[in-house]
Amino acid sequence: MQTLSSPTAARDASALEFTIRGVIIGALITLVFTAANVYLGLKVGLTFASSIPAAVISMAVLRAFRGSTIYENNIVQTIASSAGTLSSIIFVLPGLVMVGWWTGFPFWESFGVCATGGILGVMYSVPLRRAMVTTSDLPYPEGVAAAEVLIVGSGAGAHSEAAVENKAGLFTLIVGSVSSAVFAAIVATGVFAAEVARYFRVVGAGATGFGFSMSLALIGAGHLIGLGVGLAMLTGLIVSWGFATPIYSHFHPQLGTPAAIALDVWRHKVRFIGAGTIGMAAIWALIALARPVWNGVLASLAASRKLNTVKAADLPIVEQDIPIKLVGLISLACLVPVVILLTMFLSDHGAPLGSLMVPLIIGAVVYIVLAGFFVAAASGYMAGLIGSSNSPVSGLAILTVIGASLLLVLLAHNAGTNVAAALVAYSLIVTAVVICIATISNDNLQDLKTGQLVGATPWRQQWALVIGVIFGALVIPPILNLLNVSNGFAGAPNVTAAHASQALAAPQATLISALALGVIKGQIDWVLIGIGALIGVLFIGVDEFLRRTGEGRKLPPLAVGLGIYLPVGTIATVVVGAVLGSAYNRWVAKGPNADLARRLGVLLASGLIVGESLFGVFLAGFVYFSKNQAPLALPFTTTDWYANPSLIIAALGFIASIFALYMWTGRFARKQIL
Repeated sequence: MQTLSSPTAARDASALEFTIRGVIIGALITLVFTAANVYLGLKVGLTFASSIPAAVISMAVLRAFRGSTIYENNIVQTIASSAGTLSSIIFVLPGLVMVGWWTGFPFWESFGVCATGGILGVMYSVPLRRAMVTTSDLPYPEGVAAAEVLIVGSGAGAHSEAAVENKAGLFTLIVGSVSSAVFAAIVATGVFAAEVARYFRVVGAGATGFGFSMSLALIGAGHLIGLGVGLAMLTGLIVSWGFATPIYSHFHPQLGTPAAIALDVWRHKVRFIGAGTIGMAAIWALIALARPVWNGVLASLAASRKLNTVKAADLPIVEQDIPIKLVGLISLACLVPVVILLTMFLSDHGAPLGSLMVPLIIGAVVYIVLAGFFVAAASGYMAGLIGSSNSPVSGLAILTVIGASLLLVLLAHNAGTNVAAALVAYSLIVTAVVICIATISNDNLQDLKTGQLVGATPWRQQWALVIGVIFGALVIPPILNLLNVSNGFAGAPNVTAAHASQALAAPQATLISALALGVIKGQIDWVLIGIGALIGVLFIGVDEFLRRTGEGRKLPPLAVGLGIYLPVGTIATVVVGAVLGSAYNRWVAKGPNADLARRLGVLLASGLIVGESLFGVFLAGFVYFSKNQAPLALPFTTTDWYANPSLIIAALGFIASIFALYMWTGRFARKQIL
C-alpha cells in the first residue's frame, strides 16, 4: 500500500488533474453538501467537513472513466470542500433578516458577499501556503485524513483493496443518507414525534426541563465531533438547564406553564450567558494562537519573497502557485464589486446613511482588507493546528462584528440616532465579507495540505478553490431564501407565533446580530454576557488543567458555551451521538478490518447528516410551493409525553434505527475482503 509521501515523490506531470469532468462532478457534489451544510448549520449551529465524503464519491464515480488519477480526485474534493465551507456564511447573513433589514436574501447581494469574500480568502491563502503548509510542522489533521483516503483509494484494478474500500465507503454513505432521510420523512408525517420534551417545576417558583430531538443527523454530528467535545457540551447543558434556568426562573417568577416559563428564561436570559462563554472561549483561543500565527505569517512572507526570485518554470510542479502579481491583481479586482455591493447596500431603505456614504465605504474597504488578511492568517494557522472543523471561527466572527460596529460608531458619531438600524445592518454585511475570507482560508490551507501529500499542483488546486467558491456562492442564496420562506429564523420579524416551532434557530447569526445591536444600539444585557464570560474563564482554567495532565483529557470551553447556548433537545442528541461514536470505535477496534470500520463509521455519520439535511431542504421546497407549513403531516394529535403514541413509537424507532445502522456498519466492514 502507498504511504502518504509516495505520490509526491512519483508525481507524473502528464497525469490528468484539472479536467472538465472533475469540475462537473465537483459541482454536483457541491450542490449536495452545500445544501446539507446550510440546513444543518441553521438548525443546530454545526457544520460538517465534506472533504472525505466528497473524495469517496469522486473516487467511486471516476473509476468508471478511463485514466482517472489521484490528482483528479483531489481537484474534485477541493471544489466540493471549499463550496461546503462557504456555507459558514449562514453564521452571519441571516442576521440581516433577524434585525429586519432584509425580508429575504437578494441574489446578487448575497452572491456578491460570498463570491468576493471567498475569492479574497483564496488569494490571501496563496502567499501563506509555503510557510504554513510545505515547510511547516503543523499537523493539519483533516487534510492528512483526506490525503489518506485519496491514497488508499488510488489503487488500480476493479478488485483491488482500494476499489473494495471505495465501494464499501460509497455504499455506507448511501445507506446512512437514505436511512436518515426516510426517518425524517416519517417524522414529517407525524407518525414519529420530532422531539421528546418535558418541563416541570423545581424548588420555589423555578422551572426547568429536558428534551431529546429525534434526529439522526444530530447523532451523526455527535459522532464526528468526538467524545471530548460531546462531554463538554453536556457540561454546558447541565450549567444551562440544571442551574441557570431554574435559578433565574425562581428569582424572576412568571405566570404560565413550566414549559413557557423555562423556555422564556432560557431564550431571554440564559442564552446570553452562553454567548458570553462562547465569546470568552473564542477570544482565549485566539490569544493562545496569537504568537504562532504572527510568526507563521512572517515566515510565510519571507518565504514568498525568497521564492519570488526564482522563475516559476524552474520550480517543481508541486511548488507552483498562482503568480503573486496575479494574486495581487485579483485581490484588487475583488474590491471593485465590494465597493459596488456596499454602495448598493447603503442606498437601500431610503438611503439613511447617504450623507456618510464615502467615509463608510472607505472605512469598510480598509477594514475588509486589513482584518481580512489577519483572519485569513489566523484561521489558516488554526486549521493547521486543530483542523478546520474545530477552529474557533465563531470567535473571529465575534471580534470582527465588534470591530466593525465600533468603527461604524466612530465614523457615524454625528449622524444621530435614526441611523442606528442601518449601521447595525451595515456592520453585518461587512462582517459577512470578512468571515467568508476567514472560513475559506481556514479550509483552503487544509485542502492545500492534502494536495501537498498527494503531489498535486498548487496553482491548479487554487483555481479549483476559486471555482468551488463560485459554485457555492450560486447555490447558497436560493437555499437561504427557500428556508427563510418555509421555516423562517427564530426571532425574525417574519416568523409568526403559529409557525415559531418550525423556525430554524440559526444560533451564530442570532449571537452576531445581538452583538451588533448591543454595540450600536445598546440593546444587550452586558451583565449576563459578563456572567457568561466568567463561566468561560472558569472552564478555560479547567481545560488547561486537564490538558497539562498529559493524558489526552480536555474540556473545550467553546463547546461548553455551545452547550449553554443551543436548545436542550439539540445538545442532548449530539451528546448521545458522541458517546455512540466513541463506543462504536472501541467495538470495531477489537475485530478485523478495524481501520476500515472506523472510516466507514465516519462515512455513516456523514450520510446521516446529508440525508436528513437534504430531506429538510426538499421539505422546505414542498412547503414553499404548497403554501402549507406541514404538507406531509397526517392527522395525529399530541397529548402528554407519556401518553402520546407518536412519542413512544418514535423513541423505540429511533433507538432501533441507530442500533441497527451501527451494527450493520461494523459487520459490513468485517466482511470486506481486503
